[in-house]
Amino acid sequence: MEMLAAVPVDNLDAVRARRAELHESMAALEQALAGAGPGRVEPWAERVHVALVELSADLRAHVHVSEAPGGLYEEVVAAAPRLAGRVRRLATEHAEMLRLVEDLIARAGGPMDDDGVASMRTRATALLGRLVRHRQASADLLYDAYETDVGGET
Repeated sequence: MEMLAAVPVDNLDAVRARRAELHESMAALEQALAGAGPGRVEPWAERVHVALVELSADLRAHVHVSEAPGGLYEEVVAAAPRLAGRVRRLATEHAEMLRLVEDLIARAGGPMDDDGVASMRTRATALLGRLVRHRQASADLLYDAYETDVGGET
């Protein structure tokens, strides 16, 4: 049986903080997407753009805490080498989600009509779904590596 290493408290605290921030920015995007109506495309696109920029910053912070040298993923693989494949998949998801959010930021900053609103909602909602699944997979990884729950939402 593989011995589980204790995850440094500082890293767990950082993970919890980034997790809460990412959740908040996801909620802000969801709320921004719910707005708009006929003749309200420009203010809607502006709110969505702001929410996406916030989400991008929080996602980048999450990636940094996870992937930086000495970061969480390195610690997970050192503590539980059997989880290396899951760590690689999560890192691949990071790159894909960062590309998606940057694409959405560019789209929200450009001219928009009613069809553009519908397209943005579809794409951004798909991104939110990926983020939810990714956050759960990350929480599962930590639990499997350290038998530690990163906690619920704040």
